[in-house]
Amino acid sequence: MSGIGSSGRPASRLGQLLAGRDAALATLLVGAVVLWFAPSGMGRYGTYVLSLWLVTAIAAMGLNLILGYAGLKALCQAAFLGIGAYVTALMTKAGIPWIAAFGLSGLACFVVGIVIGFPALRVRAHYLGFVTLAFATVVWLVMRNEQWLTGGTFGLSNIPRPVVFGFSTDGALAFHRFVVGITLVLALALWWLVRSPWGRAFLALRENPVRAASLGIDTRLYTLLAFAIGSAYGGFAGALYAPLVEFIDPSPFSLSASFFLVLMVICGGAGTMIGPFIGALLAVALPEWLRFTGGLYLLIFAASVLVLLVLCPGGILGLAERALNALRRRP
Repeated sequence: MSGIGSSGRPASRLGQLLAGRDAALATLLVGAVVLWFAPSGMGRYGTYVLSLWLVTAIAAMGLNLILGYAGLKALCQAAFLGIGAYVTALMTKAGIPWIAAFGLSGLACFVVGIVIGFPALRVRAHYLGFVTLAFATVVWLVMRNEQWLTGGTFGLSNIPRPVVFGFSTDGALAFHRFVVGITLVLALALWWLVRSPWGRAFLALRENPVRAASLGIDTRLYTLLAFAIGSAYGGFAGALYAPLVEFIDPSPFSLSASFFLVLMVICGGAGTMIGPFIGALLAVALPEWLRFTGGLYLLIFAASVLVLLVLCPGGILGLAERALNALRRRP
């Protein structure tokens, strides 16, 4: 009988889930090793694209925690990415070490995420989306109009690359490997969080908040934690984005960027560890691969994403899971 193990007991759904997470851990570790050596022979621009993919994946990981695991609608992740980028740019240009700027960027977004999380205690579904959308709009307007602080539309230039423990990351390859290390640490931290009782509480909050509260889960606390931790990941991504591009202006942190991050999470596979990486790869690398088509590459990219969402709303990982299940059902 299906669902019965060799010992005669029902197969453990929890055991299958943990096995999938262990597979995600192996994928993260192997992927980090591959990406460490991947830029060999790719050139400076190819290395830049790989680094941009990883930085974008960090922001998508934070949104995945909010949207995919906790089930909360958030449309402001690009705003946190911008906050982290501007905090890091201003601090490093003032001579403050990058490590301090990195920590403060994450802390600032964590605190702001808690404040933004309070409306989530009262509103749900698309109403919460409207609240986060309004916040993203306010942040973008501040970045654009407060020229004395952010440089306005002229932006901030000459952002220095980090010097960590005496090692400079000025070169494209050195900075890429630095980004690989930071991404791995943040991904492992999130992997541990999802496996912890906090992660199970987030899943319970996503599936049924009323039932989660009846089981003794403090839904208010975990709602705020989901927003705060996910927002902090946006700040960490911004702290890497600023020295990667060495020039920032408000345009990469607009509302369309927040929608694009949501698209990455959904296309990759919401509620999975590897999904944000796949979604970010689709969003960052696929347009580059399609540039040979000339002016049609954006149209082809949009059509590809639309077909994917129609055929498999669960994202690329959901499509792969359906294919594996179909193979297993074959005699």
